[in-house]
Amino acid sequence: MRRFLRVLLLLVALVYVLPAGLAALLYLLGEHPASWRDADWSSAALLPAAGADPDAAVYVLAARTGGLKGALSEHSWIVLKPAGSTSYERFDKVGWGSPIRRNGYPADARWYSNPPRLVAALHGAEATAAIAPVRAAIAAYPFAARGGYTIFPGPNSNSFVAYVLRHVPQLGAVLPPAAVGRDFPVDGRLVDLDREAGELSLSLFGYAGLRLGLRSGLEVNFLGLVAGVDPARLALKIPAFGSVSLRD
Repeated sequence: MRRFLRVLLLLVALVYVLPAGLAALLYLLGEHPASWRDADWSSAALLPAAGADPDAAVYVLAARTGGLKGALSEHSWIVLKPAGSTSYERFDKVGWGSPIRRNGYPADARWYSNPPRLVAALHGAEATAAIAPVRAAIAAYPFAARGGYTIFPGPNSNSFVAYVLRHVPQLGAVLPPAAVGRDFPVDGRLVDLDREAGELSLSLFGYAGLRLGLRSGLEVNFLGLVAGVDPARLALKIPAFGSVSLRD
């Protein structure tokens, strides 16, 4: 038994603690804004101008968050544009002010000076069909009231976006592994089988868990850090660093 525990602790140290420590060290060696007041929250010009294309669009974006936690985690949000609209609508779950914030920032704004990246995108008829279900899922989010936010294990900003993605399967996406809080069981189900998405999730209240599926591959969550493999996309999932492609 002792040997098993030693091996288990060694695996945890190598797979989770070592990458997290390296990510924290790299963060400390880098340059970052001293506070949110000093951070850049302007548009990163990632998305086209809303009026440049009359078609509908739905986007899910993510960017590294602020402070030392940014070494380990990303913040995610949702952007909608109905057909013919000349403006975007952005939805974030935040821990200050209004818990679900609409248009608090430009649609593709930097987050604590960190540039965003696309997680998922739909355009045209597919986006039009998804917008109403996305709005319904946002309205139904059970932790939308003030106080419905906990940095770890959740519910946090990533728990909110993951909830919407699960309830709108036509988006065809899951949040990246560095989106800490995405595995928090918002619906209260510790075991969840999504037949439509082909995903099985096991969660110990967000503190640990397992995910197996066509979109996720195999993931093991330990204290919010995710390790795993994605055979379909030939990628490794490294705690704190996210998915690393093996194709190149």
